[in-house]
Amino acid sequence: MQRFTRVFLGGFIVGLLIVGCRMLSNVSPQIQSTARIVQPLDSDWHFYKGDAAGAEQPQFDDSTWRRLDVPHDWSIEGPFDPNNPTGGAGGFLPAGIGWYRRHLILPNEYADKRIYVEFDGVMANSDVWINGLHLGHRPYGYVSFRYDLTGKVRLGPNQLNILAVRADNLLQPASRWYAGAGIYRHVRLIVTEPLHIDQWATFVTTPYVDPQLALVNVKTAILNQTKQDQDAAIDLQIIGPDGAIVQSGRSDARTIASGERAEYQIELKVTDPMLWDLERPNLYKAVVKVVSGGKVVDDEQVTFGICKAEFRAESGFWLNDKNVRIKGVCLHHDGGAFGAAVPLAVWERRLQRLREFGVNAIRTAHNPVAPEFLDLCDRMGLLVMDEFFDCWTIGKNPGDYHLYFNDWSKIDLRDTILRDRNHPCIIIYSVGNEIRDTTRPEMAKAILKGLIDVCHRYDPTRPVTQALFRPNVSKDYDNGLADMLDVIGTNYRDRELLAAWQARPTRKIIGTEQRHDLETWLAMRDNPQHAGQFLWTGVDYLGEAWRWPVVGAGSGLLDRTGRPRPIAYQRASWWSDRPVVYAVRRVAVERRMPDDPGFEPLARPQVLFADWTPADLGPHMETVEVYTNCAQVELQLNGRSLGIKQRDPNDAPLTWQVEFEPGQLKAIGLDSGRPPVVCQLQTAGRPARIVLAADRTELRPCWDDVCHVEAMVVDGNGVVVPSADHMIRFLVSGPGTIAAVDNGSLYSHEPFQATQRRAYQGYCMAYLKATGQTGRITLTATADGLQEASISLEAAPLR
Repeated sequence: MQRFTRVFLGGFIVGLLIVGCRMLSNVSPQIQSTARIVQPLDSDWHFYKGDAAGAEQPQFDDSTWRRLDVPHDWSIEGPFDPNNPTGGAGGFLPAGIGWYRRHLILPNEYADKRIYVEFDGVMANSDVWINGLHLGHRPYGYVSFRYDLTGKVRLGPNQLNILAVRADNLLQPASRWYAGAGIYRHVRLIVTEPLHIDQWATFVTTPYVDPQLALVNVKTAILNQTKQDQDAAIDLQIIGPDGAIVQSGRSDARTIASGERAEYQIELKVTDPMLWDLERPNLYKAVVKVVSGGKVVDDEQVTFGICKAEFRAESGFWLNDKNVRIKGVCLHHDGGAFGAAVPLAVWERRLQRLREFGVNAIRTAHNPVAPEFLDLCDRMGLLVMDEFFDCWTIGKNPGDYHLYFNDWSKIDLRDTILRDRNHPCIIIYSVGNEIRDTTRPEMAKAILKGLIDVCHRYDPTRPVTQALFRPNVSKDYDNGLADMLDVIGTNYRDRELLAAWQARPTRKIIGTEQRHDLETWLAMRDNPQHAGQFLWTGVDYLGEAWRWPVVGAGSGLLDRTGRPRPIAYQRASWWSDRPVVYAVRRVAVERRMPDDPGFEPLARPQVLFADWTPADLGPHMETVEVYTNCAQVELQLNGRSLGIKQRDPNDAPLTWQVEFEPGQLKAIGLDSGRPPVVCQLQTAGRPARIVLAADRTELRPCWDDVCHVEAMVVDGNGVVVPSADHMIRFLVSGPGTIAAVDNGSLYSHEPFQATQRRAYQGYCMAYLKATGQTGRITLTATADGLQEASISLEAAPLR
């Protein structure tokens, strides 16, 4: 049985602000460790939407270009248009070419140093120049990359350097979902001594882990870019979650020839380790220092977690010798109103809400994510399937990655594994989603072998899977392709996956993409060999729209704004450990087939409504579903009992046929020895006022910090009016700004970068950012015919 045990590192070099507090000023602060400098380059870029001949040259005049900070996604600024070349796949948002230029003045102190620029992601087909010199090209918009600026820049207070970036996603459609455009992730300058730790070279594993002892094995590599041979050793400190040094060691000194790279390894014992797990995601810090000539010439500080993870054929996934059912969701990378440039606070709120419904794992569908997203999963104790590609050599759109796969796939895969392999949250890699090459099995198997070899070469501790596409059709279970995978993954066809396990019980299996239905849940619940599932999806996303006017996909447990859908509570009744009872109305929808006259495939019709305010307030019958994990549920209407029902042993919802009357519908969950759990629905009256609710009381002036303010239209009793569609106007005073607005509607074509939004089902959202470190920020919401509302929070200093 193959086991995967390791210590993980989660983080970047010292000084990177993982939580995301970057100054919103023209000059980014330098963050200096003992030996290296990491300088954020997020602020004060010049941007032009369109092509600009000669814009890579230093003398080019960019004085009329727009000034902005990155991360920046220019496509999300719209407008939505059915004629945009991205089509429904890209949410009918624009595409094309965008230019960015950054003016740099670098101090004389950087002489005799190595200077690098590092991009976390540029969408897409990026070219980068420094002072007119072409540094390189990367077609894949999801990968991180670095260029060496040493010897190409001018130093001194009067010496201007121009860093230019061209991003091109003109060939469309280029994705099956909204991808964004531009420098949509963070950028930084890294300055080191010529004798320094190589990029992404540090790798930590554990050959042994138990509650009393962990062996921590640290490998790294030093690059000697001086003109002479150099003697160097590695110092290592391990700092515990409480901030105390728990272990330290030093390697032997070695001589590294000029221009050469030398690898180092240190193994230390950590007694009574505090393990990383789902409930207690303990994180350590490792400080790696390069010592030469009696002084520290380079260092890195990273966070890591100690844990043991493995998949077993007969019993699924195990974490720290505990059997864990993987209860996952697939997530695309957009953040709704923010497009692809997503502040970390948006992800933190989404992930926290998903956890409340029992989710413990994320599949990064279908591409590498921003590094800070993985840092967040590390801190929150969420498992991750790290996925890389949506296609190989057979594309799904004209501008897909298949155009570049043969030249770039192994490079992109290598770089992403090196970047990601130290995160404790990552438990498995996926090298493809619904790959169409599998219809040509011999070609597909050769490609798959090459991808698996790259994964195992750069990270032998983690298994590799692939989200198989109709494997019984392409005979993947029979022709040897599926068995090349360490863990066999299949989309949607869980019963076929279980049959494949029955045919060969040594196979390890996992569901890589699943529906929300009961049958699919039971396939995992009742089969211990089934390691887990990833629902499609956790959150609604832009793109993959069937036809205008729809601009997004509504398959999430949460909508784009993070508001839970009714199916989230059904999922909680299956997945959550907390008591759940939740009542909804189920409305029958006419089913029409594609060959019916007038068939219009738009968004999935809404059939579940978490209210007691149907359009028809007269006498009629309503179907009421109650989702619960309580032993019994009593349903009451206006204080009258409509009966008590026992929980279904197969987790089906409890159903009542109820003659509607206005008032109060109440579901009461009953369990022996526990207080009752109540869900209450109230018939809404006429819209009367706006109510605001904020998710925080303080807001810091950094790119990743955002306050979510929900605006709800309610009646005189405070009940949300689901039919309300008022235009809500927002006004902010104090050191804050409205970064975006949204309402979660899949049909809305309103701009996200605005100060007003029409309510959808009585609800919309304003996203606030701070522009200063002190003072009171006040948001006021108004609408015609409604009583206005205000809410305040404090601007807070950076930490």
